[in-house]
This record gives sequence, structure tokens and C-alpha cells, in this order.
Amino acid sequence: MGGDRVSGDGERVEGAAVARTRYALVGTGSRAQMYIDAIAGPHADVAELVAWTDPNPGRLDWHEARLRERGAPVPARFAPDDLAEAVARFGVDRVIVTSPDFTHAGHVVTALEAGADAVVEKPLTTSEEGVRLIADAAARTGRSVTVTFNYRYSPRNSALKEVLQSGRIGEITSVHFEWLLDTSHGADYFRRWHREKDKSGGLLIHKASHHFDLVNWWLADAPARVFASGGLRFYGAANAARRGLGPRPARGSEDSALRDAFSLDLRDDPELRGLYFEQEGHDGYLRDRDVFGEGITIEDNLSLVVDYARGASMSYSLNAHSPWEGYVVGVNGTRGRAELTVVERGDVRLAASGRPAAIVDPSAHPGAAATGDARPVAERLVVQQHFEPAREFEIPDGHGAHGGGDAQLLAELFRGVGHDPLGRAATWHDGVRSVAVGLAGNRSLTTGQAVRVGELALGPASAALAPQG
Repeated sequence: MGGDRVSGDGERVEGAAVARTRYALVGTGSRAQMYIDAIAGPHADVAELVAWTDPNPGRLDWHEARLRERGAPVPARFAPDDLAEAVARFGVDRVIVTSPDFTHAGHVVTALEAGADAVVEKPLTTSEEGVRLIADAAARTGRSVTVTFNYRYSPRNSALKEVLQSGRIGEITSVHFEWLLDTSHGADYFRRWHREKDKSGGLLIHKASHHFDLVNWWLADAPARVFASGGLRFYGAANAARRGLGPRPARGSEDSALRDAFSLDLRDDPELRGLYFEQEGHDGYLRDRDVFGEGITIEDNLSLVVDYARGASMSYSLNAHSPWEGYVVGVNGTRGRAELTVVERGDVRLAASGRPAAIVDPSAHPGAAATGDARPVAERLVVQQHFEPAREFEIPDGHGAHGGGDAQLLAELFRGVGHDPLGRAATWHDGVRSVAVGLAGNRSLTTGQAVRVGELALGPASAALAPQG
């Protein structure tokens, strides 16, 4: 990083020291905003965004206007296919990848081969081939790949890790993990590109990679065998017809009498309007398709049994049409049990229009989450050892998105935090372990058989499946 200076057109020139790490960004959808704001704001003294790209120029325009409003520097643009050239031209140290899931592997490999490290949103990739390509490139180049599993940093999840790591409940024997996505957030995966399994890998890859990573991390173990069951049982055209729902609007952002509580109007939210609705003319991408339309190839109900290398097992379930959002984790051990219960949104409330508010993900906007007397937004960690009464453990306050996880992850990503006894920073090996559960689960859904993770064609990445620690 040292020994260079920067010329007026953004190129790195030899001769002077540069204190800040130089970043490029690939993909400027809504998730990218977290990184853009972090670099332009609290971490501007240690990081600078020097270049960015997106196949939709309108999204770049929108982010550019936001940066100009706050007086922050505007990065140079480059074409998505020119990432390698951009790394060299702009002296990029790290590339942040926030593009659609099925493009992750290609961008990560290009960044590594061009001489930059990579930071990639979960999931690491969506296919066995993608895992092999990343593992190959990492080995050949010696560059690092960081996967941003922000839920590890949420104080409630860290508190459970501390309990398990302390040995308070003994050797772990089994885990029960239930995750509920409500009819706003869960429905949203069926409106956008995530609804197509060849683009997202389905919810077992796109969404549940978060959850599988948490369990792998909590247990300090690696998955060994997966059996999955599930299907598309609520959303989709066939289910709508079976329930007699009748004609549907093609999308939510249109003035139609057919719109209902499952219709998302992008025009109601400034961010969704600016990033997507107003940019449709560039690429035709629709962010608000009907959740009961044709062409949905992912599941909305999923159940898994996962065996771990050291002997523990997990029962996991995901429901994407729950009336409330949150999760329940029970961890059983030879000395007792730990239970973490989280309510992220107590219910989905409708506006006067009869449609839900535009806040789709309650964990990303915690202050806007609906709460009530019977099911208040809350988090609770209870530990009970054998032959003793239950004890509630205090969870440190977490401020901001994803239970306070985003801010802590960004601080570690851009600044580092030194030694972390909980080991929350995730490498591509952790990404492999989490996505391996989803890959094996998808194969199990197809074959109806349990799948050994070692049977996946992961090449050199298979070494990442050894137990941790």
C-alpha cells in the first residue's frame, strides 16, 4: 500500500505514501449501500472507494448523487467486464463484490488474479464449480477472500457463542434451529431475481448460508451429511390457482385494483424507487414481480437434518410466509441446554392502501419493525444446566442493522480489531462450509437421498470441510 501517490485521474503513481486502503465495488444494488456509506463516512480515514461498476448505469447515478450531497469523493466508473484492468489502473487493494449471487465466483476470481484481495457478500457462490474456481484462484495467487457474515457480529449470536465456547452446557449433541421469514421479507425473495434457482441457489444457498455459518461457527465444526425436504408450497402460480386467488397483477408498482397485501410498490420508498423503479429503462429488471406469478423455481418451505463431523446433528427449518419474523435456536449438550429466541418483527402491518409498508427486511431497519403486546420485538438467551434452574444471560445492546452486527463487521473489515477470542472474521473456508450445506441440501431435494458433503465436487476446497479448531 505504501510508496505510491495518486494522479488527478485516479491512477496510482509511484513515489509517495498512501495511508488508506483502496477499494473497488462490483454491484451497486441496495446491499452495496452499507459499504458505500461506511467508506464515505466513519471509515473514510482508512479506506477510499476509487472505482465502481454496475451493468445498470442508473444505479451508479443514484449513488453518485448521494455521495455528492454529502460532499464525499465520487469513484471512477468502469465496465463490469473490465475489473482486472480497473484493479491495475486504479491501484485497487481490495474488491468488494455485492453483485447477484451467481456472479460472485467470476468477480472474486478476476479480482484475485488481478492482484487484489476480495470481500464478498454471502453466499460465497451458488455452485460446486464456483467453489472450485475460488479455491483454485486463492491457492494460486495467495490473495485473501473475506465473506461478510454479519450475523456472527450480532451481540445475541456472539453471546450464544460465548456460552457454548465456555463449556457451560458441555459437549454439544444436537441443535434445533427454526428461522421464520414473514410475509413481507420472506415474500420479497419471490419478487426479484432470487426467485430463480439458477441465479440464487434457492433459499438454502442465498438466505440459509447465514444460518448454516452460524451453526458451523457456534459448534466449531463442519457439516458431514445433509438430508433435505421441502418445496414451493405457498408462493407461485400453481399454489395461487389451487387456493383460488384469481387474477393477479404482474407487478406491485402499478395502479391496479388487483394489488393486495403481497404487492410491493417501489414508488413508496425513496431507496427502492431510486435504485430500481427509476432505472428499469436501462436493463428491464423488475424488482416487484408478483409472488404468485409464473417462473418461480425456489422453495418456500425447507427442512434439513445435518450431521456434523464431530458427532452433533442439527434439525433446521425455514418458512418464508410466516406472520412474524425471527428465529429460535436450541442447543443441547451433555451438561444442559442453551436457548436463543429472537423476534425481529412481531407482525406485518398494512398501510391504508391495504399493502405493507416498504420496509421489507426488519433486521436491516430495526427501528421500523412492528411490535405488539403478545409478540414484542425481543431477544432472550436462557441457559439451563442439568439439575439446576434456568438462568437468563444478559445480551449486550446491539445498535443498528442486523442486531448490531453490521457496524461491528464493518469496523473489523476496514480497521481490524486485533485478537478476537470468538473468531468472528470469516474467510472463504467459512464460506465453503456454509454453502456446502446448501449445495448438499439442494442435491438431496433432487434425489430424495441423504448426501455426504464429501461427495460434492469441491476440488481443493474440500479441505475446508475438516472440523475447525
